[in-house]
Amino acid sequence: MSKSQPDLSFEQAAIQDGHFSVVGVDEVGRGPWAGPVTAAAVRLDLNRIPEGLNDSKKLSAVRRDALHDQIIAAADVCVAHASVAEIDRMNILAASHLAMSRAVAGLSQVPDFALIDGNRIPENLPCPAQAIVKGDGRSLSIAAASIVAKVVRDRLMVDLAQQHPGYGWESNAGYGTKLHQEGLRNLGVTPHHRRSFKPIHNILYQGKSVSR
Repeated sequence: MSKSQPDLSFEQAAIQDGHFSVVGVDEVGRGPWAGPVTAAAVRLDLNRIPEGLNDSKKLSAVRRDALHDQIIAAADVCVAHASVAEIDRMNILAASHLAMSRAVAGLSQVPDFALIDGNRIPENLPCPAQAIVKGDGRSLSIAAASIVAKVVRDRLMVDLAQQHPGYGWESNAGYGTKLHQEGLRNLGVTPHHRRSFKPIHNILYQGKSVSR
C-alpha cells in the first residue's frame, strides 16, 4: 500500500546499503502531442528539505512554482530534455529514459545511486538505480524531481506558445485538448509536433485538407 505522503525511506535504505550520494529522477511530458520530454534529477540536502514536497500533480501551479525555486536554491539539480526529433526517432519511452540519463549525468557530482520514478530503469545511467512505481508520491527526492521537471517544461511550452499561438500550449502544455485540436485543424502542424504520435501522423498523411 502506498504512503499518503512521500518520505525519505528509500533514500535512507540506499544510504544504509552504503550509497552516499542518492538522487531522485522523474520525467514529464510523455503524453503531449507537442514539445520535448523533460526530466529532472535532484539530490536533496537532507538538512534543507523544502516543506510540502509531493507529487507535482497533487500541487497547484502556484505551489509548484514556489517549491521549484526552493528546490533549486537548496539542492543539486539538473534538468535535461529529449527533443521532438529524438522522440520521433526512438519512441517516447526511450526518449524519456534518454532525458533521465542526461539529467543524472549532468549533475555537478555524479551520484552513486538513483531512485527512478516508474517501473523501468533507463539504460546508460552513470550509476546503479532502483525503479519505484508511483515514486513521485513515495520518495521526497523523486517528488522534488517531479516538481522541477513539470515547472521547467510548462514554462518552456509557454515560450513555444508565444512563437506558435493558436494551439493553447500556454495552458495545455502540448496535450491534445480541444483547443489544441482546433489549432491543428486551422493552422496545421508545427516543427514542435511529434509526428510519430498518431493524431499528428493522421493529420500529416490523411488530412490533406488541413490548411497550412
